[in-house]
Amino acid sequence: MTFDYAPAPESTSIVNIKSSYDLFINGQFTAGHGTAFKTINPATEEVLAEIAQADQADVNAAVAAARKAYEKTWSKMSGSDRGKYLFRIARIMQERAREFAVLESMDNGKPIKESRDVDIPLAAAHFFYHAGWADKLEFAGYGTNPKALGVAAQIIPWNFPLLMLAWKIAPALATGNTVVLKPAETTPLTALLFAEVCQQADLPPGVVNILTGAGETGRMLVEHPDVNKVAFTGSTAVGQAIQRQIAGTDKRLTLELGGKAANIVFDDAPIDQAIEGIVNGIYFNQGHVCCAGSRLLVQENVAEQVIDSLKRRLQTLRLGDPLDKNTDIGAINSRDQLNRIIDLTKSGEDEGAERWSPDCAIPDKGFWFAPTIFTNVTQAHRIAREEIFGPVLSVLTFRTPDEAVEKANNTPYGLSAGIWTDKGSRILWMANKLRAGVVWANTFNRFDPTSPFGGYKESGFGREGGVQGLGAYLHVEDPS
Repeated sequence: MTFDYAPAPESTSIVNIKSSYDLFINGQFTAGHGTAFKTINPATEEVLAEIAQADQADVNAAVAAARKAYEKTWSKMSGSDRGKYLFRIARIMQERAREFAVLESMDNGKPIKESRDVDIPLAAAHFFYHAGWADKLEFAGYGTNPKALGVAAQIIPWNFPLLMLAWKIAPALATGNTVVLKPAETTPLTALLFAEVCQQADLPPGVVNILTGAGETGRMLVEHPDVNKVAFTGSTAVGQAIQRQIAGTDKRLTLELGGKAANIVFDDAPIDQAIEGIVNGIYFNQGHVCCAGSRLLVQENVAEQVIDSLKRRLQTLRLGDPLDKNTDIGAINSRDQLNRIIDLTKSGEDEGAERWSPDCAIPDKGFWFAPTIFTNVTQAHRIAREEIFGPVLSVLTFRTPDEAVEKANNTPYGLSAGIWTDKGSRILWMANKLRAGVVWANTFNRFDPTSPFGGYKESGFGREGGVQGLGAYLHVEDPS
C-alpha cells in the first residue's frame, strides 16, 4: 500500500516583502545610483521586489563608512563588547528564524525544510561561535596581540545566501574588522533582512554595509584602494579574476571556489546508510553545493547493488513547491543555471553515458530539473570533469583503494570528499591520500562553525570556520 502526502504549505504571512529595497550604508538604507533590477521567485518566476544597484559612488560611500567605523568605533571597542553585539545578532536571528527561512526559500528556491532546519540555525550558530572568540583572540594561536586587518570586502554566492553571509561577517566582526558585503544578484533578500537585524541589534553605523548589484559592483568593491581584505565564495573563473585584480596590492585574500567531490563507497560500507549519504551529498539544495558529492565512486563488486538501491531511493523524493514541508527537491535558482545543467547533461548523453531519472511531474512555471543519475561514465566525460552545480550524479567504479584515490584526485578541484567503509584504518589512510580540504567519513555535507572549511587547487585557498578561519581576518605580528 502506498500513501500520498497531503500538501503542507508553509505560510508566507510572516514575511513582509517590500516592493523595492535600497542599499545599506552606514547603518541606514540608502538609495542606489545604479540601474535597479528585479529579484524573482525561481519556483514561480514571479517578481518579488526591485533591488537597488550600487555604482562606484555607492561603493565609495560604503567603504568610507566601513573605514570610519573601523577607526573610530569598532577597532577601539573591547573584544568583550564586540562579542555582545554578535551574541545579540545571533539571538535576533533565532527569534526571526521562521521569517528568514520563508524568505530564503522564496528568493532561492530551496525546500523550506532545508532553510528551516539547516541554513538558518547554522547561520545563527556561526554568530554564537564567533561571539565567543571575540574576547579570546590572544588564545587562538595567533600571538599575544593579533590585530584586525581593517575593511573587509566580502562577496557571497546564491546557493546559501544567509549561511554564506554568516560565514563571512561573523569572523570578520569578531576579529575587529568592518565589512562591506555584496550578496548574489539573484538572492539579495535575506542579506537585506539581515541589515534590519543589524539595526535592531544597535550595531554601530558602518560596521556592516550591504551593497546589492551584479558582477560589476563586486569588481568595483574588490578593486577599491581602501579595502584591506577580500573574501569571495563562488565560481573558480571569478576567483581567478579576483586574484588578477588584486595582484600587486597588499590586500589579503581568501577564496572558496568550485568542486567536483568524490563520494567513495567500498564493498564493506553500510549500504543503506551510504545511500542516504549519497542522496544528501548531491541532491541536497538541488545540487547547488560547492562541495556536493557529484562523482560517486563505487567498488565494482557492489556497484549494481548500490545503483539499484539508489534508484529506488530517488523514486521516493518529492520535487515541487519549495514552501511545501514535504518537498525534497526545490527549484533551480535561475534560468541561466538551469540552461547550464541542461547543456552539461546533454553532453553526458552525447558522450555515451547512460542517463536515468525517476518519474516526476515538472511544474509548468519556474526552473526545475529532475534528480538524475549517469552510469557508464568515464573520467573523460565532461559530466565527470566539470562542475554541474545541479542535481546530477556521475557514477564511476573502482577495484582497489589505490585506484579509488587516483580517480578521486583526478580533478583540478580539491574541496571535499566522502569515504564509506567499515574499516577505520582505511578511512585514515584514504583521508591522508585525498587532496581535499574536507573529508567526511560515513557521512556527507556535515557542517559546524567550529570546524574549518576550504579547499586545495582550483577550489581556492584559506579556511572559514573554526580557529583556522579567524586567522584570515588577523594581522599577526612577527614576535622577533
